[in-house]
Amino acid sequence: MKLGYFPGCTLKTNAKHFEDSAMQVMELLGQPLEEMENWICCGTVFSMTTDDLMLQLASIRNLLRAENQGYDELVTLCSMCYNTLKRAKEFILNDEENLRKVNDFMYREEAKFKGTTDVVHLLSILKDRITFDEIKNKVTKPLTDLKIGAYYGCLLVRPKELAIDDFEDPTIMEELVDTLGGEGVVFPYRLECCGAYQTVTEKDVTVKRTYEIINSARNAGCEALITSCPLCAFNLDQRQKETSEEFLEFSTMPVFYFTELMAIALGLKWNKDWKKLHYINPVPLLKEKGLI
Repeated sequence: MKLGYFPGCTLKTNAKHFEDSAMQVMELLGQPLEEMENWICCGTVFSMTTDDLMLQLASIRNLLRAENQGYDELVTLCSMCYNTLKRAKEFILNDEENLRKVNDFMYREEAKFKGTTDVVHLLSILKDRITFDEIKNKVTKPLTDLKIGAYYGCLLVRPKELAIDDFEDPTIMEELVDTLGGEGVVFPYRLECCGAYQTVTEKDVTVKRTYEIINSARNAGCEALITSCPLCAFNLDQRQKETSEEFLEFSTMPVFYFTELMAIALGLKWNKDWKKLHYINPVPLLKEKGLI
C-alpha cells in the first residue's frame, strides 16, 4: 500500500535531501510514499485571521484534490505543511457557513470538499503504523555514540489539539533516535521558536535565537540536531554563518533532517549531494562516528 504524500514547495528545492532520504527510507520499510498529483503550496502558514477564508483556500484545495484522488490519509514531512493543512481542515469543518463559502470558491468541475482525508505527519506513521520496534529490527548501522538533540520548534506540538505527541514534553523524536542506536538528548530550548519568518525582515532576531538554541543543545551534550521543519532547518543551519560573526565564542553544530540519519542507520548510502544543502558540513561528524 502506498501512502499519499504532500511534498510542499521547499522539499523540491532547498530541502530536497529531506524528501530524497524520506522516500528511500519509506521504500525500504515497505510503505512507499506516493506523491499526490496537482498539488499546490499549502499556503505556508495557517492564517490567524478567522474572517478571511481566502487564506484557507490553498490548503483546502490540496485536501480536496487528495480526496478526489482517493487518499484516506495525506502524509507530510514538513512540520509547517502538516500544521497548516490540518488546522485549515479543522477550521473549515467546524463551521458550516465557512464550509459552504469555501466550496463556492472551488472550480466547478471539482467535487465539494468533505474533509475525508486525514493529514498525518511522517513521524506518526513511523511510530504508530510501522512501529519503532520494526524499525529497530532493520537498523544495520546504528548511530552509536552520536548524541542528538531533537528540535521540535512550534508546529509539531502546537496547538495541543493537533500535536503529534505530548505538547509540553514530546519524546517521539528522541525515541526515534534511540531506536536508531543513537542517544536522544533532551535540551531546554527544543520547543522554542527559531524565529520563523523574522529571518527575512529581522535577521538579528533569528541569529540570537540560533545562538540560544544551539548553545542550549551543546550545553546538554548534543553533537547534532534533527528537525522536520525546513524553515527551522534554514534558521538553525544557514544562520549559523551570521551567528558565528555576531558571537565570536559560538561553536557551530550540524543540523540534519531526521530522515537523513534514518537512511544512514538503515544501511542506505549517504548521498554526497545532500552535503551541498547543509551550511554546516555534517560529513566530519559522520566520519568521526564511523557512519560514512
